[in-house]
Amino acid sequence: MSKSLHAAALAAGLLSCPTASMAADTTPIRIGVINDASGGYADLSGAGSAVAARLAVDEMGGSVLGRPIEVLSADNQSKPDIASALVRRWVDVEGVTLIADGGPSSSAASIQQLARARNFVFVNAGGYASSLTGKDCARTAFQFAPDTYALSSASTKRAVARGDNSWFFMTADYTFGQALEADASASIKASGGRVLGSVRHPLHNPDFSSFLLQAQASRAKVVGLASAGADVINSVKQAHEFGLIEGGQKLAGFLVFQSDVDALGLDVAQGLEFATATYWDSDERTRAWSRTFQQRYRGKPPTMVHSLTYSGVLHYLKAVQAAGTLDGPTVAAKMRETRVNDVFVRDAAIREDGRVLEELMLVKVKAPSASKHPFDDFEVLDRLSPEAAYRPLSESECPLVQKN
Repeated sequence: MSKSLHAAALAAGLLSCPTASMAADTTPIRIGVINDASGGYADLSGAGSAVAARLAVDEMGGSVLGRPIEVLSADNQSKPDIASALVRRWVDVEGVTLIADGGPSSSAASIQQLARARNFVFVNAGGYASSLTGKDCARTAFQFAPDTYALSSASTKRAVARGDNSWFFMTADYTFGQALEADASASIKASGGRVLGSVRHPLHNPDFSSFLLQAQASRAKVVGLASAGADVINSVKQAHEFGLIEGGQKLAGFLVFQSDVDALGLDVAQGLEFATATYWDSDERTRAWSRTFQQRYRGKPPTMVHSLTYSGVLHYLKAVQAAGTLDGPTVAAKMRETRVNDVFVRDAAIREDGRVLEELMLVKVKAPSASKHPFDDFEVLDRLSPEAAYRPLSESECPLVQKN
């Protein structure tokens, strides 16, 4: 063989080896951010989650494994069938390897079912139903969002202990609302309180008059809002208009976001207590990140969904880098064995059921006179360890959990 042919053969062999092929692969790594971008959850998730995901990409330098990273976004309109169709196309046709946010729990559940079948990774920041790390858990799915068990027990135990021991629920009639009412009711009863009744309302409901009349008639000390987004905003506004607060009843909003408080105003929202995993104004690191976010997103600070979308995307990209592959199960295993550590989530383990064990804060909405600067909305009342906040693994219904 001539020297020139030998050199050509050698070059061809090098180009065909796996290492060289991987190095030469410049196909973009695609991340899909999906949520309600046009309805009642648009402000708390929507376009802001895509901004947050891009900030995570920027933190990784814009590429992983020598490949650029693209962030796609889509509106699922809070409809599980639309969510499934969009994700299926992304994964099968466009090569998306990570789905982030997910939108409300019903949509998140449909995405998680696909993740179980197709082995892509799903970092859930928008679905709060406890079933997502319970009976519906998946090996490649992670719940960065605090769940209904943690959100409800954090508020109800404190309330019942101070004498607010009778409750009535106004519940959004879908997966999240039903799960929140069930988990909160169990916590209230276990703490020695009573649930006097409940009423179900449609998702994104504009008129709460008939439901508020039933809540008033119950004479419960506390009216629990098992809802989120626009439903919380509308029910709180209308409860004030109906004189429910002046009549001596209290409101408990289990899942309240920065965007909800901004929409309500501190004069109406003041006094609401709830749990949150993140707050933009917690310390210098969160404030610095949030200033960059505000520059890219309408001048508004991140909600918990936004900041946890950033956290989930960043943790995924770090795991891809460490694993040296985009294979879903391999990356998911690396994510589980690595603690989550970023601007908002500090040194958090991930359980085998996919539960991210971040610390929770119990916060109270400030009175207008106590707010010192724009978006200075929350007073931190207490901090809850993961052990105190989340359902014990021994009580999990997740089939991935090894029972003793």
